[in-house]
Amino acid sequence: MDKIRKTFDQWAQNGKAELMEIEHGKNVLEFLKTVQFKESFTFLDVGCGNGWVVRKIANKKNCKKAIGIDKSKKMIIQSKKKKISGKEEYIHTDIESMEGKIKFDYVFSMESLYYVDSMETALEKIYKILKPGGNFFCGTDFYTENKATTRWADVMKIQMHLHSKKEWVQFFRKTGFTVKTRHIKDLKNKKKWKREYGTLFIIGTKSNK
Repeated sequence: MDKIRKTFDQWAQNGKAELMEIEHGKNVLEFLKTVQFKESFTFLDVGCGNGWVVRKIANKKNCKKAIGIDKSKKMIIQSKKKKISGKEEYIHTDIESMEGKIKFDYVFSMESLYYVDSMETALEKIYKILKPGGNFFCGTDFYTENKATTRWADVMKIQMHLHSKKEWVQFFRKTGFTVKTRHIKDLKNKKKWKREYGTLFIIGTKSNK
């Protein structure tokens, strides 16, 4: 078992999955408020943890299907236990290995893409499974400019790809995405970095062609 999978299996059992929901929830929900979802859409969460984003999205009337994937089997078990809608589905896999013919209007990832083996391979797969004109919303607190978080890889002792905002944009553009970025800050948070830097969202749009 690789270190990343082992780490998140442990988190699924020791309460850190719920802590991630609390830590990331405010900024993620603030970001999702800005998204004008289609009248009918499909949604994929890459690295879904305990499924909290999938549950939020599946609760929308215009959501046809919301799928969460995670390489941690125990996170997927947690997600299935918390399932509240028939529109939800949870699969034990990572984005590079994901199989199936379904195409998505939206792909979402919060604090998970930097764990992949190859950023290029993961982004190419996401681009492939998006419908024409579809969007990939990638959120990260772990980026070069946010100095307070750059030590996380050393603390966790697992593979984490650290990139600057410019490098993130370059990865997306190289894949074929049209790119925008947005910072969501928590101005009342006790942590200085959450107030001053916050979560970086990279928004990639696939061509309509």
